[in-house]
Amino acid sequence: MFGRRENGAEIVSGMAQSSLGHIAVEQVKLVEQQRVFGIIPNFFVSYDRNAVPLTTKLKYSLAVKAAIDPVTFVGVGFMAGIYQVAEAPDYVLGAKGYGQRMGAFYANAASDIVIGGAVLPSLLRQDPRYFYQGTGTKTSRALHALSSPFVCRGDNGRLQPNYSSIGGDLASGGISNLYYPQSNRGLDLVFRNTLVTTGVRMVNALLQEFFLRRFTPTARNRKD
Repeated sequence: MFGRRENGAEIVSGMAQSSLGHIAVEQVKLVEQQRVFGIIPNFFVSYDRNAVPLTTKLKYSLAVKAAIDPVTFVGVGFMAGIYQVAEAPDYVLGAKGYGQRMGAFYANAASDIVIGGAVLPSLLRQDPRYFYQGTGTKTSRALHALSSPFVCRGDNGRLQPNYSSIGGDLASGGISNLYYPQSNRGLDLVFRNTLVTTGVRMVNALLQEFFLRRFTPTARNRKD
């Protein structure tokens, strides 16, 4: 009898997991349509307060989709042009230097997205998305946004240190030592890139909390 009860519990648990997985797939399908101004990817933001945890497969799918999106390449090309003018990092000038900068910046972005958005969240069972608060005082919403690089939601629904985001930024900074010019390599490069990326995350979270939803057509009229 006891064996039958255990098997029955396992079947119920399996059905529940299957149902949650189906809901997660449907929610990700909606998220993958989120684009600011209908153009710029806004995949790692959830406006659903009842969002279910992402499966490992969905975490990787979302990260890869963001990494290979055409707009990502456009953004990288734009930043490479700015740094080309500033002559940083210490690549040569001209078309060759621009190509080197573009390759380096894309490698930075892609490694950060995949490691911080899929690899570590899967291993640590953390959710890589920013969860829009939308209610409360402006101060509480701002604190929620500014803390997001350091605090995240676990797959168990509880808040926990955002080791995935921090680890992804540090890992990406470390990997950049493999392809940046010798004169730019070292711990300084790792921590500088990490600080810049973390600062960008904080600014982006503030924009997400207060501005970007109204410019994201598929999310604007969605109920919380």
